[in-house]
Amino acid sequence: MTQEGQKLASGSAAGAYRLRARRLGIDSQYEAIVYMRADCHVCRAEGFAAHNRVRLTNGDRSIIATLHHVTGALLLEDEAGLSESAWHRLGLHADGLIAVNHPEPLESLGKVRGKVYGRPLDQADLDAIVTDVVGGRYSDIHLSSFITACAARPLDLAETIALTRAMTQAGDQLSWPMRPIADKHCVGGLPGNRTTPIVVAIAAACGLVMPKTSSRAITSPAGTADAMETLAPVDLDIPAMRRVVEREGGCVVWGGAVRLSPADDTLIRVERALDLDSEGQLVASVLSKKVAAGSTHLVLDLPVGPTAKVRSDTAAAALSQSLAAVARAFGLETRIVTTDGSQPVGRRVTPHLRCR
Repeated sequence: MTQEGQKLASGSAAGAYRLRARRLGIDSQYEAIVYMRADCHVCRAEGFAAHNRVRLTNGDRSIIATLHHVTGALLLEDEAGLSESAWHRLGLHADGLIAVNHPEPLESLGKVRGKVYGRPLDQADLDAIVTDVVGGRYSDIHLSSFITACAARPLDLAETIALTRAMTQAGDQLSWPMRPIADKHCVGGLPGNRTTPIVVAIAAACGLVMPKTSSRAITSPAGTADAMETLAPVDLDIPAMRRVVEREGGCVVWGGAVRLSPADDTLIRVERALDLDSEGQLVASVLSKKVAAGSTHLVLDLPVGPTAKVRSDTAAAALSQSLAAVARAFGLETRIVTTDGSQPVGRRVTPHLRCR
C-alpha cells in the first residue's frame, strides 16, 4: 500500500484513507461524484460498493459524494477521480491528497421512509431533512424518494407550513428598512408567460420596492430566471442584489444565487427530472423565497387551463386556500388572482406565430 493510501490517525478525518485527487472534467451538474477503481485498496478495505455515499475531505472542506467504480487504466489504485461539482466544492486547485471515509448515518432518511408509509412529518423532521438536503448529504435517489413521498402522500397544512419554515431558515434571510416590500409570482406552466420582468419594472418605476427572486424552470422549458438571464445577469449575490434594489427599486434574480431558500433549487432540479410539482412543495417553494426575501405584500397569479399547471377551477380554489393559509402563518399579506390559462400569454409571441 502506498503512503497516500495509509490510514489517517488524527484530525477531523480520523479513520479515513488518503487518495490523490484527480480532476476528470466530468460535468455531473450539481451532484458530487467520486470515481475509484473497483480493485482499489480503499474500496476493498472499507467495503465501498458502487453508488455508496462517501465523505471526501480537503482541509476544512468536506462533502458527501456518490461513488462510481471504474475499471481499466483511467485511474491508478491510489487515485480518486472527481466530477466538476465535487472538485469545486472541495476547493481544489491542483491534484492533491483528499481523505476518504464513511459518512455519518443519515437519520433524517428514516423520517422520509416514515412519510412513504403514511406518517406525517413534524417541524423537527422537516428541519432535519432540509438541513441534510442543503448540506449536500442527500443523493439524487434520496431527493427523489422525498419528493415522491410528498407527492404520493400530499403534505397537509401543518406539514406545508413546517416545510416552508424549514426552507426559509436553512438559508439567508433579508430585511429592508422600508415598507412595503412588494412581490409578484406566477405558478407558471404557460408558453409566453414572461410578465414578471414587466411587472417588476412598472412597480419599481411607480416607487414600490420589489426585490424579485425567481426560480429556474421546473416543468416548462424556461422559468422566469432563465428568461431574464437572456437580458441581464441573474446570478447576483446578496450585496449585489441590495445595490441594485437601492439604486433601481427592484430586481429579478435567481433565488439559488443569493442563497434564499437554498433547498428549493436542489429540490426543483430533481422535480424537473421527475416532472413532479406537488401542491405542498409548490407552496413551500414559492412562499419560502418570499419570506426569506423580506416581502410583506405579495400578488400570486394562478393561470387555470387544460394545459396549465393548474388544470381546473377546483384545483385553483384548493391551491389558493393553501397558499393563503401558509402566507398568513408568516404574516405575509397576499392577494391571489386566478387568470385565463387556456392559451399562451400575450399577442403574436407563440412559436406557431413566429414560424409564420
